[in-house]
Order: sequence, then structure tokens, then C-alpha cells
Amino acid sequence: MVAAPPPRSPGQYRIALVCLGNICRSPMADVVLAARVAEAGVDDRVAVVSAGTGDWHAGDPMDRRAAALLTAEGYDASRHRAQQVLVSWLDEQDLVLAMDRDNLRDLRALGEADPARVRLFRDFDPEEPGGEVPDPYYGGDAGFRTVLAMVERTSEALVTAVTAALD
Repeated sequence: MVAAPPPRSPGQYRIALVCLGNICRSPMADVVLAARVAEAGVDDRVAVVSAGTGDWHAGDPMDRRAAALLTAEGYDASRHRAQQVLVSWLDEQDLVLAMDRDNLRDLRALGEADPARVRLFRDFDPEEPGGEVPDPYYGGDAGFRTVLAMVERTSEALVTAVTAALD
């Protein structure tokens, strides 16, 4: 299991999930991870946010295909509104997790980034550590299902790692 870095503030943990436009991958991961955090009973100590490296979707809801799949699987995708990542997150968040290597490069180009805190989301994937979450935007429903499977298993492992870092 990959270890999460220690919290910046004792007893509290902040996780930011980042993709390109914040309408598919990172909001799916945000919704699923927040649900897993709540199920683990640590939602009072762990905060989850998501954003995109670009601003062109700012204020928009999640992609309708992503939202429909999450809703069908019992998640609440209704509250999401896209936003752009803030440079300050590099110093404020305990983990800033990129969906792919391009997103990771863009995050690291924003400023000084602690490599233990700015990483790939799938560094925590128990099946393929260090893999990328593929962008399903230009594909069909199968791509969104693939992303959801990756996000669900990685979120489980991430909650375990973060809970251990909190204890």
C-alpha cells in the first residue's frame, strides 16, 4: 500500500483531485472519494475538492454522461460545478492528485510542488499503481464505466492511506 503524506494540520486532511476541465474524471473521483470518506466515518476530518487545470468549463455541471452513470450507481452528482485549480492548493492541500501525467506536469508548472503531495491519483491504485485515468470525454459510455471502476478501487485504497496518515 502507498502511504499518504502526513496532514499539514493535525487531525485534518485535504485532498484535491485535478483533471483538464473538471467535468469528467476529477468530479467523478470527487463524488466517489467523498462517498468513501463518509462511509469510513472520517468526513469530519477529510475534505475533498476537485478542479481542472483549464478554466473553460468553470461554473458548468459535470458532463451529463458522468453524472448519469454516477446517479445510476447510487452517487449524488448533482452538486458539482467545475472550477479551475488554485495555485495556493500546492501549499494548502495535503494531497493534490492529477488524473494523468499531462495534468501532473501542468500542476507542477504552477509553482514549487512537493512531489510527495502532488502526485497521480492512481499512485494509490492497488491494481496499477502509477497508471493514468483515461479521459472518457470523446468516447462512449464504456469509457466512463472504465473510469468509474478505476476511481472506485483507487478511492478505497486512498481512504485507507489517508486514515492511516491521520492516526
